[in-house]
Amino acid sequence: MNVTEAIADILAQEEVKHLIGFPSNPLFDDNAAEEAGIRPIVVRQERTGAHMLDGIARITSGNQVGAFACQHGPGTENSVGGIAQAYAESAPIVAIPAGYSRAKTNTDPKFSSLINYQHVTKTAEQLTDPDSVSEMFRRAFQSARNGRQRPALVEVPKDVFSEEIGDVEYASTSSTRSAPDPEAIPEIVDVLLEADNPVINAGQGVHYAEAWDPLQELAELLEAPVATTLNGKSAFPEDHPLSLGAGSKSEPRALNHFLEKSDVIFGIGCSFTKTAYGITVPDGKTLIHSTLDAGDIDKDVESDYGLVGDAKLTLEALVDEVQDRLNGDSRGRFDTVANEIAEVEAEWREGWEATLTSDEVPINPYRVVYELDRVLDKDEIIATADAGNARDFMAPFFEVTEPLSYVGWGKTTQLGYGLGLMMGAKLARPDKTCVHVMGDGAIGMTGMDFETAVREDIPVLEIVLNNFEMASYDTPFSGHYADFAESMGGYGERIEDPDNIADAIRRGVQKNKEGTPVLLEFLTSKETALSRPDLE
Repeated sequence: MNVTEAIADILAQEEVKHLIGFPSNPLFDDNAAEEAGIRPIVVRQERTGAHMLDGIARITSGNQVGAFACQHGPGTENSVGGIAQAYAESAPIVAIPAGYSRAKTNTDPKFSSLINYQHVTKTAEQLTDPDSVSEMFRRAFQSARNGRQRPALVEVPKDVFSEEIGDVEYASTSSTRSAPDPEAIPEIVDVLLEADNPVINAGQGVHYAEAWDPLQELAELLEAPVATTLNGKSAFPEDHPLSLGAGSKSEPRALNHFLEKSDVIFGIGCSFTKTAYGITVPDGKTLIHSTLDAGDIDKDVESDYGLVGDAKLTLEALVDEVQDRLNGDSRGRFDTVANEIAEVEAEWREGWEATLTSDEVPINPYRVVYELDRVLDKDEIIATADAGNARDFMAPFFEVTEPLSYVGWGKTTQLGYGLGLMMGAKLARPDKTCVHVMGDGAIGMTGMDFETAVREDIPVLEIVLNNFEMASYDTPFSGHYADFAESMGGYGERIEDPDNIADAIRRGVQKNKEGTPVLLEFLTSKETALSRPDLE
C-alpha cells in the first residue's frame, strides 16, 4: 500500500467517521477515505470544514475525533482560522494538510504548516519518512484525545502521499483520565461547607467529562447556585432553581448578584481566563479552581486552592466527601437561595418584558430570541449563536435544559463560526434540530457553506437577524438571504411581521425534519441594548 492508503486505514481504525476539508489532497482525490469507510465532505471554504469537525468533537464530549484535510499552500493558508478556533475552544481534531514536496519544503515563500501551525495545535509534525506513518499518527491521535483536547497536525509533503510502503500495523489510541489529589479533597470540602454563600462556576470541562449528574448532585448537596461559562452553557439545566445562567458579555442579573454576594467561588472545568465573554471574579473572594489543565491555574486569576483532574472524577470525589460529612442532613438553605434567585430573575425579566415581546417593526431581535425560546422543544434541539450581537441576544434569554443542547464559546471567536458548528452537530446528532442564530455580518463570512448543507444533506436551521448593518459599527450591509437560500437549493423565508415569527420557526423545524436545510431571515431593528447587570 502507499502512504495515502495507510493514512486512510489508520483513520478508519481510529473510528474517524468524517474527513472534511477541500481538495486537492489524495485522501479526497484518490477516494482513499471513502474506500476506508469514512465519509468525505468537501466544503466551500476550509475554515468551515474545521468548524464542522469542532462541532462534532464538542457535541460528542470529545469522543469523536474527526479528520481535516486540505491542499498544500493556499489550502493550509486558508485553514489557520478554523484550526485556531478549535485550539481556543479545546476541540480535538487531527489535521492532515498536504505540504509542498520535500525538496521545496523550506523554500521561500512556500507556506509551511509544520512551522506556522505550531501555535494553534497541540502537536505539529511533518511526515518526511513514509515508514513512520504509524507512529506519527499514533502520536497525533493520542495528543488530540488525551489531557486538554486540542487539534493535532501531521503535514504530509505531496510527494510522500504516493510513496509505497509495506503493510502497516496500527493499534488505535485510547483516552485516559486523571483524578485530583485525594488528600486535597477534604480540605476543599471544608471550605465549601464552611462558606456562607458559595457559588459554582461550571465550564466546558463538565461537558467533556460528561459530569452533568455529579455537578447537579454537588450543587444540591451544597445548596449552592450554579453559573456556567458560555462554553459550559447547558452543563447545568437553566430551569433548575439553583441556575444563574451563563456568564457572558450579556447575562442574567442573578449571576452578577450572586458573584458579588459570594464568599467562595468554585470553578470546575473552566479556565477563569479574563475575557469580555465570561465572568469577572470579584476581589476578595476565596477561589477554588479545578481544571484538567494545570497551566490554567493562577494563569489569569489567583486561586486559593487548586485541583487538577477530570471534572467528573473531581466532582464525584467531592460529592462522596460532602455526603459523608452531611450524613443525610440538609444544609437548610435551598429554599432561601432558590427564592432569592427567583426574585432577582423576576425583577430582571420584568424590566426586559416589553423588549422581548415587542410588536415593533422592523422586528426587535429580542422578539426573535423570545419566540425561539418559547417555540422550540428544548429536549430536541442543539443551538448556538454567532459572534457579535447574536451571541449577546441569545446568551441570557435562550434557556437550555439538556446537556450539550447549546454549543457556546469564549475568548475570541470568528464571525461565521456557528454555521460549521451546527453542521457538525447535525452530523453527530441527526435526530436533533440544530439551530444557529447569526447576523448579517456572520453570513457574509461563511454563508456559501449553506450550499454544503444542501449538497451533503445536513438539514440545519439558520436564523439570520438582518438589520442591514454590521452591529453598531455603522457599516451598511445588504442582501436578500432567504432568496439566496432558495437559490442554493434549501428553504428560505423572509419575515417582516413579528406576528409571523413563531409560525415561521415551526415551518423551519418541519422542513428540517423533512431533510431540508432552512434559512429564516428576520428583518430586524438596529438594537444595541444588552443585559449588563454588572454595569447597572
